[in-house]
Amino acid sequence: MNGCVLVVGNGLMAEFVMGELAKTCQVVRHMDLSAEVPNGVDLALVLHDAWQPAMYQQAEAVFQPLGVKWLRGFVSFGDGVIGPLVSPGTPGCSQCADLRRLMASSDRQDMYEIERGLAVHGGNSRDAWVSRLGLMQMAELIVAEVQRVLHGSRAQTEEHVYFVNLKTLKTTRHHILPNPLCSVCGQVPDDTPDAAKISLESNPKVSRNSYRSRKVDDLKAVLVRDYLDYRTGLLNGRLDDLASPFAAVTVNLPLMRADEGTAGRTLSYEESELTAILEGLERYCGLSPRSKRTVVNDSFRNLGHQALNPLSVGVHAPEHYALPDFPFQSFDPERPMHWVWGYSFLHQRPILVPELLAYYSLGCGDGFVYETSNGCALGGSLVEAIFHGILEVVERDAFLMTWYAQLPLPRLNLHSADDPELHLMVDRLRALKGYEILAFDATMEHGIPSVWVLAKNTRRKGANLACAAGAHVDPVRAVKSAIHEISGTLLMLEARYEENREACLRMYRDPYEVRHMEDHSMLYSLPQAEERLRFLLDHNRKETTFDEAFKPRAAHTDLTDDLKDLLHVFHRLQLDVIVIDQTAPELKRNGLYCVKVLIPGMLPMTFGYHLTRLEGLERVLTVPVHLGYATQPLTMSDINPHPHPFP
Repeated sequence: MNGCVLVVGNGLMAEFVMGELAKTCQVVRHMDLSAEVPNGVDLALVLHDAWQPAMYQQAEAVFQPLGVKWLRGFVSFGDGVIGPLVSPGTPGCSQCADLRRLMASSDRQDMYEIERGLAVHGGNSRDAWVSRLGLMQMAELIVAEVQRVLHGSRAQTEEHVYFVNLKTLKTTRHHILPNPLCSVCGQVPDDTPDAAKISLESNPKVSRNSYRSRKVDDLKAVLVRDYLDYRTGLLNGRLDDLASPFAAVTVNLPLMRADEGTAGRTLSYEESELTAILEGLERYCGLSPRSKRTVVNDSFRNLGHQALNPLSVGVHAPEHYALPDFPFQSFDPERPMHWVWGYSFLHQRPILVPELLAYYSLGCGDGFVYETSNGCALGGSLVEAIFHGILEVVERDAFLMTWYAQLPLPRLNLHSADDPELHLMVDRLRALKGYEILAFDATMEHGIPSVWVLAKNTRRKGANLACAAGAHVDPVRAVKSAIHEISGTLLMLEARYEENREACLRMYRDPYEVRHMEDHSMLYSLPQAEERLRFLLDHNRKETTFDEAFKPRAAHTDLTDDLKDLLHVFHRLQLDVIVIDQTAPELKRNGLYCVKVLIPGMLPMTFGYHLTRLEGLERVLTVPVHLGYATQPLTMSDINPHPHPFP
């Protein structure tokens, strides 16, 4: 084996590796990184018997400009860590690996503080768990990697790291996703109007009855491999919910200060796992810009026609802005803020959107409004993501419109749907959990099928009811989606109803006690809260069939045609559809896309009574007349004063 290897380090691991490599190739030894790197080095190894974060930052600064590949090995809290192999100019470096390892850790905050301390003050020269046998095991793995690199073979540590348990010597290999925001290897471009332009191209469906452009089987090979890993994954845990009436799987999205679970609910655990992963990736993309650098910071007044009027999306009531410790400030057109580029389909041009509307905004400090995941969607193509993002906006708008205007929606006869699977789902929920499923046609003036689904307890104990919503061009899919959602809500309510009964009563008496997402469902688990839903639960109301409620729609083989149908509906109503591409590079590598869809004028979902957003949204007053539920426009005094029951 020919080649020159630089070994940097002064512990036993370095000695073992040196001894093996000296038999087959030229080896240069440095104790630290202060010495000049010799010419002709093919690979550098940075090896320590302990964790030396500052040394790896220094190694990046030394080897990146020289174009020298390098590999590290070290010991940290009983784990031997090898990798990743760093190739200068290629995304994925030691700092990316440290971030992924840190975030996947259950004690990430403590590890972060330890890492900062070691970077500043240094640490021990040898980890307490170090043993000669463990270091010899690591040395064998490192030497094998050197041989692969020098022979031109693909190294096992390209975008991967080895973990060696120094107690058992069990060795595992874990994937490392490059961090697009990495200060060493990140390559994030500036946000520009040209990059925001969207041209709708042909997007064939996987089948005529599908509304997806990629088969689930095509994604199976990459979703778990690239994203779900308990040691280094962007998602770091999976839990099968065996108590659910359907196949429910939750995966964990680790954030610095908390863990956030995202659920997949289908009729098979395999598909639910993939759905949960996709939900987790969607949530990850919605947290902050990762594929582009925000560069516009200015006032709405200065930006003028280039920018969306922030008041058009609905803001909080003046009395809420005046509340003590309210987390947002009323909108000031003179106040500078961050803006990102989106694309307006109504005006066919890029448009600036407040960054806090394009991404999650709660806790932004100087923001003007609370924005959640409204309109966020992930798909196997950009068209697919936009299509499903629009449907989510429609779903939430229809639910809130129904609630605030107290619309007496027509009740759907679920048995009129020609879908045995739907009938079995309804029967299963009743048989296993004792809940009767009621569904209502909540389609608004746009004509896109929307439903409100309510689960009513038929037993004498437990949570009284729960609500959910769905929207889809296929109304049966909308109902099924809502039933899956409601099944998850019921499990939460069953687990917490008795112990939270007093808190629910406080929320019933005082709407400002409703502060968090789950509070909305908990409140309406109370039997006495049912009176607030009497506008729906009129048992004398005539049922309608699916055929009577929903008009036939054109069947397309190309998903772009379905999307254009939706866009035409909103264009006719003079409602803009604005799309912000949130796709992180971690997703784009596998052909996945994530978007945020804003439709100014439609009602955005909020959680916490004090964070309701209705100011400036006139549709809530006029649509009931358009649909024939009222003879004249409503006034704000007609609006339902209670917190909504959305889960």
